This record gives sequence, structure tokens and C-alpha cells, in this order.
Amino acid sequence: MTSIPGRGWSSGRLLRTGLTQLHMDPNPRRIRIGSDYTHLKAFSKSMDGGGIAGRGNGVLRFPLSPTCDFVIQRGDITKWFVDGSTDAIVNAANERMLGGGGADGAIHRAAGPDLLEACRNVPEVRPGVRCPTGEARITPGFRLPVSHVIHTVGPIYNANSDPEATLRSAYRNSLRVAKDNNIQYIAFTAISCGVYGYPYEEAATVAISTAKEFANDFKEVHFVLFLEDIYNVWLNKANELL
Repeated sequence: MTSIPGRGWSSGRLLRTGLTQLHMDPNPRRIRIGSDYTHLKAFSKSMDGGGIAGRGNGVLRFPLSPTCDFVIQRGDITKWFVDGSTDAIVNAANERMLGGGGADGAIHRAAGPDLLEACRNVPEVRPGVRCPTGEARITPGFRLPVSHVIHTVGPIYNANSDPEATLRSAYRNSLRVAKDNNIQYIAFTAISCGVYGYPYEEAATVAISTAKEFANDFKEVHFVLFLEDIYNVWLNKANELL
């Protein structure tokens, strides 16, 4: 992990996520790297040239409200945490909630077999379906460093009659479940952007605009994105919408 010190700068905020440390200027449109200030738009354009975010350790904050930050970073969501008591990650699950590929499988492996058992104990709403597409369920985090896992099912883009509404429901219901369970810090992956085929830019618009609806309900809403191209899209969209 890379740590970027903010020497002589006492007013900056230090993000603690278990992934990366980056001092942020109180001005949300600037970050401090060493002794220099970089404006966010210019920084996002520099990533393709091998800048800090392009190397996979960029952490950027945007204000959603006076009390809530929107945070974008690259990394492994199974390693993300804030305090281990009021934090949760969101698992892009399937309707059975019994694990799968991608981030779903990684989260189950990191959490250990107790997570699978907890998922089996979630009541089925119909045979083989514990969490219908667009809804969300919550379990403990077990061996993960976070306190809880929120499981949601995003739409398959080309097989859903209204993928935008369904994806928005997945984000909205995840945030509602988190709020109802006193979660203060929540981290998402890019729901439906893997094998479910959701176009990145459309997905980022839905994700960020839905997070804005909950700007007064959390301290931090994170997106922990594994792939650089998804990270770049999310960063550009946040710079446009926030």
C-alpha cells in the first residue's frame, strides 16, 4: 500500500480504509499530493498517463452533504473497512444468495463458511429465491473486517425490461437496509457491471444519483472498484454530478 504524507497540513482529512491513505484538502475539488495541489478534473485526466490513481491506489472524496462524503477508490472490497462495527460492504449476489463468481465468490471466501450458512438461513420468498432482483438482505460479516454484508441482486442488462429502474432499486434498497441497521459507512462494488453486462457510464449515473438521495443518512458512501476502467468511469461521472 502507498501512503502519501501531507506534511505541514493539519487541516486535511486522512481516509482510513485498510487500502490506501491519501490526505484530502477541505476544498473538495482539490487533493494534495506531496507539496502540490491538483484540481480534481486535471487529476482524473492524468490517470491514463500512469498517475497515482492509474497505479491502482487513488482515493478521492466528494461531498454529498455537510455530513456525508462520497468516496471512490480502487482496491479489493473484501479488505475494506472503517471501524468494524458500523460499516458494511454490499455484495453483488444472485437470487439464491449462495455465492457465485467475481466479487460474490471473493466475499464468500473471505468471510468463511459461516456467511454461506447465514445466507442459507435467509427465508426463500419462492423456491430458490432468497433475494429477488432489485431487493437487498443483510447478514453479519463474519471473518471480513466489516460488521455486515448487504446482499443485493442487480439486473442482467439485456434480459431486464427496465434495467435502470431495477439497478436503482438495488442501490436504494441496499442503502435503506443499511440505514435501518445503523450502518454509518457503506461500500459498494459496481453492481451489474460484470457478467450482467451493464454499461459502465449508465451504471455510474444510476449509482451516484441514488447515493445522493441518502446524503443525510450516512457518514461515508464508498465505491471500491477493482478494475481501472470502471474506476475511471466512476471518477469522471462523480466529477460531473457532484
